[in-house]
Amino acid sequence: MGKGKLAKFADMDRYENVFQYPFSVISDVPFEMRGHWNEQYFKNNNPIVLELGCGKGEYTVELAKLYPQMNFIGVDIKGARMWTGATQALNEGLKNVAFLRTSIEIIDRFFAEDEVCEIWLTFSDPQMKNPRKRLTSTYFMERYRRFLVDGGIIHLKTDSNFLFTYTTYMVQHNELPVLFRTEDLYHDERIDDGTRKILSIQTYYESMWIARGLNIKYMKWLLPRDKELEEPNVEIELDDYRSYHRSKRSSLETSK
Repeated sequence: MGKGKLAKFADMDRYENVFQYPFSVISDVPFEMRGHWNEQYFKNNNPIVLELGCGKGEYTVELAKLYPQMNFIGVDIKGARMWTGATQALNEGLKNVAFLRTSIEIIDRFFAEDEVCEIWLTFSDPQMKNPRKRLTSTYFMERYRRFLVDGGIIHLKTDSNFLFTYTTYMVQHNELPVLFRTEDLYHDERIDDGTRKILSIQTYYESMWIARGLNIKYMKWLLPRDKELEEPNVEIELDDYRSYHRSKRSSLETSK
């Protein structure tokens, strides 16, 4: 029988690699390590990479194993899920891994200008009805620019046609430099062996989606600071909610 939520939260309260700042208290509790992650936690000057919406933390942990010369921080509001990756990182002695439990909507309160070099968005909720909540929206891009190095890299890995199409329009509309884009990650012959090694890290949910025959899509682009960002004004066909084990909540077929 697996550990219950209360036991997991008790564990994380004492985990040295977990920092918990729920939304309800963040305005009253300043994050003193902002701008000092490398100095105060990692004890090195290696580049910092974030995984936003890290879930169980599998991707964060596996990236840290592949790149010991870089520091990785998984961010999510779901503490019970995060426990899995945090526990694994501690058990395996991974010193280049940390986890931050907070709302991604306030992510810029935890990192200072130029403190992060890359961001991974792995199977984010497509938020088909609310663009302001999409982690690839210009609303979030503006937040990321407050702490990401100028021209830092954003990675998106998703099974959602809606989110991938929306993000493509967002990137094109704002003329953000695209480094790579594919609509079928595991069958694209253009991917070199080194890149495939990174992208083949599979989360728990990704494995289920692949088993159901869904294509995994991937794109990475640069996020410079030199221009104002605008939301694309396009209608995009909604995903079939059944692929997410959800019932369809309205009769709408498209969304912006």
